[in-house]
Amino acid sequence: MTALTADMEKPSLWQVDDEVRKFGNWVLVWVVLANIGFAAMWFSGAPPRHMEIVYAGLIGLVVKRMPFAIRYLAFVGILTFSTLKFVGGLFNLDMSSLFYSLQFFAEIKPSNSFDYIAGAVTIIGVMIAAYKLLRRNTDFARPLLIIAAAVAFISLAAVDLWMGKDMRGHYFRAAPEGAVFGSATGDSGFAARADGKRHLVLIVVEAMGVPKDNPEMAKLLFAPLVDNAAVQARYDFKRGTAPYYNSTTAGEIRELCGRWGDYYDLLDRKDSGCLPNVLAKKGYDTLAMHSFTGSFFKREQWYPNIGFAKREFGKDMMKAGAEKCGGVFPGACDRQIPQQIAAKLKAAQKPTFLYWLTLNSHLPVPSGLNLNVDNCERVSPLLKAEFPQICRQFAIYHDIQTALADEISASDFPDADILLVGDHMPPYFDRHHRTQFDPGQVPWLYLRRKDEADKSAAPR
Repeated sequence: MTALTADMEKPSLWQVDDEVRKFGNWVLVWVVLANIGFAAMWFSGAPPRHMEIVYAGLIGLVVKRMPFAIRYLAFVGILTFSTLKFVGGLFNLDMSSLFYSLQFFAEIKPSNSFDYIAGAVTIIGVMIAAYKLLRRNTDFARPLLIIAAAVAFISLAAVDLWMGKDMRGHYFRAAPEGAVFGSATGDSGFAARADGKRHLVLIVVEAMGVPKDNPEMAKLLFAPLVDNAAVQARYDFKRGTAPYYNSTTAGEIRELCGRWGDYYDLLDRKDSGCLPNVLAKKGYDTLAMHSFTGSFFKREQWYPNIGFAKREFGKDMMKAGAEKCGGVFPGACDRQIPQQIAAKLKAAQKPTFLYWLTLNSHLPVPSGLNLNVDNCERVSPLLKAEFPQICRQFAIYHDIQTALADEISASDFPDADILLVGDHMPPYFDRHHRTQFDPGQVPWLYLRRKDEADKSAAPR
């Protein structure tokens, strides 16, 4: 009787299989489904997310015996968190900056990009699959299976860490404490030329990075300006690089205010040390131009606080004659803004500091939509063949610089120094394109207006 009782208390083969089945259901959801969309990008390149894999596994273990509604909400929560961290990694935004940026989502059009559409479809598909799979029983209790679950998600996290080992430094770039500061406005000598005798023009070019081990890109980066004989006759060239951290607004603060930081602390206070304020005290008019909407990242609010007496945004530029260009960030066509800059400087009654933040090269750069990038082989057949996304972006750089060269080399263009600098490296999704750029530097080109003695001594 005792032996019979003992046999009855032993788990049957069916019971063992049932535990394993529950364990399999759990792994399918919290290890496979929670990560499959991101893991698919391992071979093309993606921000590291080993900790998100661990978080998903731990949350899955905590909620495995809870009601379906709680398990599903937990899954949606960790998937949303992972997606936001992934996007933040691509664009060098920490979570606080990313959450703050979400308020501006209504102003952009991700539907103009296949990449964003594909990402949204994938996320929706994963949520639908999770809704079905989480109705299965995942409440396994055997200690060895719990250990096996931990081994599964920790092993996957280790694989993710290993797959991204060659991309360290490309993501989540925030300025560490004590980071050595550098900027184009300071290092080039541009700001020191504020003597009231000439205009100063600062152009921050969206997503313009330093080519890395790519001679074709290095040759093309500033070619429309430095290879133009008429521009050479009027300007001396100086080139360099500057370190960058975070995203576009941090790049603006770097160049306009001479420090690391972002715009948040400028929403409700003025900074007298920023370049526009300094130049205004020296008698300069100050004008900021941006080809997108002024409400985006509240530029219409903090630009005055750093010294810009006048501001113009995309709608103003289109009223002045610029066409509309599409993309995720639809706004004025950058290639037509140099003409407006020239008109403003010609009409200026006093020395002017004019700042322009470009727009159209924001990634991803789609085809069509009046961006003039479909035939980017006109810029480089080699880039078209090997790096088509970079080719489209370089076509935008080329059009901006060609239009700028035409204006600044004209006989009636007033004396001005011009500085072009990137805000951050292009945040490409895939390793093939992203690794063509230095992960920590942006390029600058300073066109210093030659004095009369310099011009008379120039070869004819």
